[in-house]
Amino acid sequence: MRRWVNIPEGFDRSLEDKVKVKIASVLAKIFPPSLKSEQIFVIVVAIFIGLLGGFGAVGFRYLIQIVQKISYGDWNYTLDLVRSIPWYIKVIIPASGGIFVGLIVYFFAREVKGHGVPEVMEAVALKGGKIRPRVVFAKAFSSSICIGTGGSVGREGPIVQIGSAIGSAIGQFLKMPSSTLKTFVGCGAAAGIASTFNAPIAGAFFALEIILGDFAIPQFAPIVISSVMATVVSHYFLGNYPAFVVPEYQLISPWELIPYVILGVLAALIGILFIKTLYKTEDLFDSFKFPDYLKPVIGGFIIGGISIIFPEILGIGYDAIGLALDGNLIWFVLLSLVFVKLLAVSITLGSGSSGGIFAPSLFLGSMIGGVLGFIVHSLFPGVTASYGAYSLVGMGAVVAATTHAPITAIIIIFELTNDYKIILPLMIACIISTVVAMRLKRESIYTLKLIRRKINIFIGKEINVLKSLYVKEVMTEEVEIVSEDAKLNSLLERMVNSNHSSLFMVDKNNEFSGIITIQDLRLAFMEKESLQDILIAKDVAISDGFTITPDDDLDYVMKLFGTKSVDELPVVENRYSKKIIGSVWKNKVIETYNQEIFRRDLIGELSSRISVPEKYPQIELLGGYTMTEIEAPKSFVGLSLKEADIRSRYGIEIILIKRKAPEEKQGETINIIPDSNYKIKEGDKFLIVGDIKKINNFKYAG
Repeated sequence: MRRWVNIPEGFDRSLEDKVKVKIASVLAKIFPPSLKSEQIFVIVVAIFIGLLGGFGAVGFRYLIQIVQKISYGDWNYTLDLVRSIPWYIKVIIPASGGIFVGLIVYFFAREVKGHGVPEVMEAVALKGGKIRPRVVFAKAFSSSICIGTGGSVGREGPIVQIGSAIGSAIGQFLKMPSSTLKTFVGCGAAAGIASTFNAPIAGAFFALEIILGDFAIPQFAPIVISSVMATVVSHYFLGNYPAFVVPEYQLISPWELIPYVILGVLAALIGILFIKTLYKTEDLFDSFKFPDYLKPVIGGFIIGGISIIFPEILGIGYDAIGLALDGNLIWFVLLSLVFVKLLAVSITLGSGSSGGIFAPSLFLGSMIGGVLGFIVHSLFPGVTASYGAYSLVGMGAVVAATTHAPITAIIIIFELTNDYKIILPLMIACIISTVVAMRLKRESIYTLKLIRRKINIFIGKEINVLKSLYVKEVMTEEVEIVSEDAKLNSLLERMVNSNHSSLFMVDKNNEFSGIITIQDLRLAFMEKESLQDILIAKDVAISDGFTITPDDDLDYVMKLFGTKSVDELPVVENRYSKKIIGSVWKNKVIETYNQEIFRRDLIGELSSRISVPEKYPQIELLGGYTMTEIEAPKSFVGLSLKEADIRSRYGIEIILIKRKAPEEKQGETINIIPDSNYKIKEGDKFLIVGDIKKINNFKYAG
């Protein structure tokens, strides 16, 4: 039997390890030896995640119906039902829902505020795929209450976050490495989209294109399997029906592709307007000086007021989309609903409620597509389809514009219609809307939320790493300094006898005033005979923006290396003093970056797989690193990890904290994943990775 965690003798297997070994033993009986591998294990877990994700999506939809029954007195939410209730009830119900949503978000799990997908993307990019299990319940209840009481949001985003949290919880329970944990998060996201739209291909592409941003084969297989399994569950409980009943589509004439190009541009403009309005509204509510948990109540009152005239904006809005697809709304109603729905969604989410933006994007697309279709069909009835076809294509185009995910948008609409004839106009409109939207605004509706938190998941792993490293960690005090009046012969002699590639020039106050490189001296050397008595350092030095300080990050340093064409930069005391205290080499920055990447990858694997028992107090790792377990120094007791700043001060990484269990569980320990807000207590034990000298410095600190 093969194990996926190599456990040395003497290690006590935790419950999670026993579960994994048990699964492995079952697989050993089912599969032939050639197939016994970690890939099989991942696929089996992916099946399980897909099933749970499907059940989660179905349960979430039933939960919405329960809230609708309590709020509106009927299991089936329809426009006719909303129109029949008194106006004051329309106002009270969304506001009442806001009370409960605000309390859940504020006091239980604040990451469920808003549409949820950016939080999943952040977990994948920066947290190794770790999502708190409580998110499953907090998102389910907060979003179901918001939608069920009339909040103008979608259910797809919440289902994605719920499915992703399920996948992450299973991966954390099994102590999977971060790379596999991210795949499990993608499996959960795919299951959510697949089950809500009855669209397994779209679910898989959503996870790969938006959540993971990676179409690699090792991730593709388990995600597709999860998507399929979730769809099977959805079919069993909800029937084999698409999310919308769409009209039969026909491309009347090749000339009709021109209006679809225009539709792509219009969809991009609506998508950009949606993104800007959403976050402007969020900023507006953030500026209000009253408790955050009461803001959804205000948003609910406003939504209820709007619904008196436009009941179509309440809830998910699928009824109104169906009317647009069937061609049962006149053009000025379609146009009005574009802007009213856009405002309603922004108010709902901006006030702090919980729900998705996927369905609202479909809503906006169906309306703006209907408007254009109405116009072109009126002008050219012989060569254009009915406006319902334009509503359908518009749905995909606005989704593509807001999410910057054209493949997902195309696949979703294709699976809804199951008609290949729509592919050509759909591809044209979606690609054009994406290109125009990205040209006008670089960030999607998902990534902009992260950018506003100073998180850029597309900036690259290397820059995120470089931004966390500083000049003081790589600088050397050895420098070659020359005066401004040093003559050519002296400069050449210094350069020949030095190991440095640059000479740093200082003025009469001993402050940096310029840099001289080998390339600069090479040109002067060709005219050495005529210039040796008249050329001085100041004549060949360059002095434009070369200095850095110990507190500058290495991302800034690498940008300077890229623009200045030098291999060594001077380090000065600070921005106000140009006294040289050292230098930084380009190859040293690159070497430090490589070591940091290795260290982070190593820690990501070790933190989920291994611990150090008393029998093995110290383990030597690759790259000169050591893993050991020590008791927290008393000088740090009472401080948070953020206040202690252990990583920056000592150059070591805490990957696990062990705390004694309560008295009723005497002898047991609790494993805690390090968090910046964690308060260090007496008796805590740290599982640490780092250089042994730095570990000892920390061990005897204070």
